Amino acid sequence: MAKVAFLGLGVMGFPMAGHLAAKGHDVTVYNRSAAKTKAWTDKHKGKSAPTPREAATGAEIVFCCVGNDDDLRSVVLGPDGAFAGMAKGAILVDNTTASADVARELAAAGEKIGVAFIDAPVSGGQAGAENGALTVMCGGDAAAYARAEPAIMSFARACRLMGGSGAGQLTKMVNQLCIAGLVQGLSEGLHFAMKAGLDPLAVVEVISKGAAQSWQMENRYKTMAAGKFDFGFAVDWMRKDLAICLGEARRNGANLPVAALVDQFYSEVQKMGGSRWDTSSLIARLQR
Repeated sequence: MAKVAFLGLGVMGFPMAGHLAAKGHDVTVYNRSAAKTKAWTDKHKGKSAPTPREAATGAEIVFCCVGNDDDLRSVVLGPDGAFAGMAKGAILVDNTTASADVARELAAAGEKIGVAFIDAPVSGGQAGAENGALTVMCGGDAAAYARAEPAIMSFARACRLMGGSGAGQLTKMVNQLCIAGLVQGLSEGLHFAMKAGLDPLAVVEVISKGAAQSWQMENRYKTMAAGKFDFGFAVDWMRKDLAICLGEARRNGANLPVAALVDQFYSEVQKMGGSRWDTSSLIARLQR
């Protein structure tokens, strides 16, 4: 068992930190909202700290799960950031979905002070976080990863080192690109079935036994057909992730026509008032 800190108690971080505590790790949490911090300490065995630096002081591993690149920098760098409190030889595991650039930037900053940085974005959504069944894709030093992996597995069902710094974030980009295409295809299929006078639920029950099957199909087809989108991964966050993907593609020369188109479709969903709808709401723009 390790002495760990967890920075960021959002819909993902709150249960992830809880699983670390449940596994017997000595957990100290930090969150910008004191109310969320209190809710966590009321529910789980662990302590809280008023700044990332104080949370990270003495921790062998510091976990972080925040919103974006700037949020990440704000809790890691600076006089009150996690790096300021971490001892040489400690490890920062970042579960934020962020850019590969910021991962490399923070890895370089950590190297200067003897702290290892592992970019470790997750897939599985809120349900995966709550059930301790996330998939974690990592980038960074192999020795540091090997030390951190047992703690990571407190909230994961699969975890793998994909390469050097930034490789975890690049792998998460592939994940989001695949999801975008799958959800659009499922949306069009359900929309077509309804327009053709078919029972969309019966259609999916048949085709999901064949080559069209996907996690999105199995877990979202009923709510999509019913026009319910008030759960899961929000459109705003998916657009943030697709912007990261498209930005990286401009640098590496990848051609992403479907992702660019689906991003435009999500912008239309936002204009429909669906910023906080989950990503399966792509069907809503077809059903207008």
